[in-house]
Amino acid sequence: MSRTSWGGRADRPVGMYTIRDDSTTWTPAIDINRVALIGACTGFVAAALSTAAVLRRPPWPEMTERTMIAIAQARAAESRR
Repeated sequence: MSRTSWGGRADRPVGMYTIRDDSTTWTPAIDINRVALIGACTGFVAAALSTAAVLRRPPWPEMTERTMIAIAQARAAESRR
C-alpha cells in the first residue's frame, strides 16, 4: 500500500499486508532515511540547547577579582592555623 502525496511528488509506501495460512498481518514500511534525519535533527537541537545553556551560565565557578581575593585570603588564613 502507498500513501498518495500532494504536490506532484511520488507516492510513499506505508506498508504491506502479509497473508500466511489463516492469518493476515500488517507490516509497516520503515523509512530509514527519515529515522536518520529525525536522529540528526534531535542531536543538533540538543547541541544547540546545551551550548546556549553553557554560554548563559557556565558550569565552572565565576572567577571575578573579588572571588579570587576571597579565595587567597581564605587560604592565607588557613595556612596561619
